[in-house]
Formats: sequence, C-alpha cells, structure tokens
Amino acid sequence: MDWDKLRIFHAVADVGSLTHAGETLHLSQSAVSRQIRALEESFNTILFHRHARGLILTEQGELLFDATTSMLKRLDAASARIRDSEDEVFGELRITTTIGFGTLWLAPRLPQLYKKYPGLKIDLMLEERVLDLPMREADVAIRMKEPSQADLIRKRLMNIRMSLYASAEYLEEHGTPQTIDDISEHRLICQNARSAQVAAGATLVQRLLAKNVNSTLTVNNYYGVMQTVRNHLGIGVLPNYLTEDFPELLQVLPEVESNEVPVYLAYPEELRHSKRITAFRDFVTENIIEHRKRQRDAHS
Repeated sequence: MDWDKLRIFHAVADVGSLTHAGETLHLSQSAVSRQIRALEESFNTILFHRHARGLILTEQGELLFDATTSMLKRLDAASARIRDSEDEVFGELRITTTIGFGTLWLAPRLPQLYKKYPGLKIDLMLEERVLDLPMREADVAIRMKEPSQADLIRKRLMNIRMSLYASAEYLEEHGTPQTIDDISEHRLICQNARSAQVAAGATLVQRLLAKNVNSTLTVNNYYGVMQTVRNHLGIGVLPNYLTEDFPELLQVLPEVESNEVPVYLAYPEELRHSKRITAFRDFVTENIIEHRKRQRDAHS
C-alpha cells in the first residue's frame, strides 16, 4: 500500500476539500485529485461523493479514514517515543484532567514544571469527558476515579473529599451554621445535578438539598463554585485540596463531608519510557508529597 496516497487521502477526508488538503500538503489541487483517483482505482471503489460544497466520504471511505486515523495515532506515539530517546525533556505533552482540578490545582503549579523543562509544549485539555488515552486523544490524564481503559499504567496520587466552605465575610454577615439542618437558612453553592461530577460529591449535595435549602446557586464546575464562594455569596461544596492554596476559604461543619474520592494519574503502556511523561509524573508526585507534609506539619 502506497503510504503517500493514504496520507493524501487522510488529509482530504479530514478537511473535505481537495484545495484545502493541497494547501496543507503543499501540493496542487490537480496532484491531490490524481492521487485520490489512483487510490480509488487500486481499491476498485469510490471513496468520496463529490458535491459542489465539498467532498463527503462514502461508506468505504469512512472505513479507510478510520484505518488511517488509527495509523496516524500510532505513528504519533512512535514519534513521541523516538523523540524521548534523547536525554532532554522537550516537545508536546497533552494533559487532560477535570476543569476544577486543572484550573485550581494543576495550572498554578505549572510554572515550576516549565522552569525545570523550558522546552516542553503543554497542551492542557480541561473537560469532564474521559478522553481515550490508548487512542492518543491525550498523553496523560489525572482523573477522580480509577481509569477503566485497558493498556494503561495508573498511579494513585491521593484521596480527596468534598466539604463545605465559606468566606469569613459571608459567615460574619449570615452566621455560621452549627448543624447540618442549619444549612436550610443559607445559600448553598454546588455543582448542578446535570454536571459530570464524582459520585461522592453528588451524594453529598443530595444530602444537603434534602434539608430544604431556601436558596441555591448551581454551577457546572468547581472553579465557578469557588469563585462565588470567595465573593461571599454562600456556602459551597468544594474539594478539600483547595485549602492550602486558598486559605481564605473557611471550612464549615467539618463533620459534614463526602466519602473519599481517589485521584489517579494514568498514561498508555506504550509511553512507559517517555521522558516527558516521567517528568510530569514526578512533578505531580513531588507536589502532592510536599502538600501532605505541610498538612501533617499544620496538624502536629
């Protein structure tokens, strides 16, 4: 099979246009068209429906596009491993994690990582959707549950809990609840029920809402919850990893908290020897060890 033809086919299928694919590949439209025709002749099938507004894959074309997509992802993985065979840590590292953990814990610590490895190019993908690591949608993930995908190396980083927090200004104006039943007299800020979130956090929210809370504000991620709590709007349900970086958040009703939530770091088996992955894994682990030590010192 002629890889050049497959590469050109993939580019055309990706953008749906001979012209735009040619611009990407630095080829003329006629050259791209000839290669597509030759590929169709070799398969003895039609790969694209031609329309005035562009090209649409046929059923056979979709099968081939799935195959070339997988091939390119495997090539990306091989390329990453080859680049990582050098001693220097550099190049692109695609990290995925939740919006809350990424914005509130990870992003503020990334300057330390860049200072140590200035050649890194990090693509930080913050979303609640679990990306497919074996298919190389990302290189490494930090998730609030153990990954279920096969062929992953996983490391348990820490356990967190969801607890209640408020600002000193809010509590001074509205009073501090003494029992969970007192929550009904306060504004509760939490993730809405439709948001992707850890089950332990959702269970705690349901328990609190059962107290007939008069006023609520729901947000679709913990970053929004934290910002409104910091601006004295109410009592928020937040993960306890925030307490060190945001000391202005005061815990309310310490006995009211969620079950433990495990935090895992995971990456594909094929990237086991990647120096970028190793550098990031060690960076995160060191920060968590230091965090635990400061917590122990604070309680000793």
